[in-house]
This record gives sequence, C-alpha cells and structure tokens, in this order.
Amino acid sequence: MATFQLNNPNAPGNPASYSLGTPSCSGNNQICTIEAPNSGGVPTISSALKDEMLQALNTRTSTTNVKLKA
Repeated sequence: MATFQLNNPNAPGNPASYSLGTPSCSGNNQICTIEAPNSGGVPTISSALKDEMLQALNTRTSTTNVKLKA
C-alpha cells in the first residue's frame, strides 16, 4: 500500500487525479490522501475503496484508508 495525494478534488474516483506523497492536509472535509496499491505511480481504486471514500465524505470522518482535509 502507498499513500496518494488527491490533486484534482473534482475527480476523486479517477486514479489519474492522484500523485504519490503525503502532504499536510488542511482544508474543508475533502479527500486529502488515500492508501491504495501502487500501480505504476497511480493508485488502484477498488470498489471497496470507493465505498470507503464515500463513507468518509458522508460522515466527514477519516477512515483507515481515506484521510480527509480537516
């Protein structure tokens, strides 16, 4: 598993919206980073991870694999 930073908050389900790295996460309850398998420098976003992303956004709470901007 690797940490990927979300660079395009308009397309969090698109692996091309991420880059490897751990930024400081400040903002407004959007996705900051995800933990996912590394596939050539982009994350592999499974159905389970998409569900976890939605859960984090809906509850405004970070999860095991999804860190929100606080």
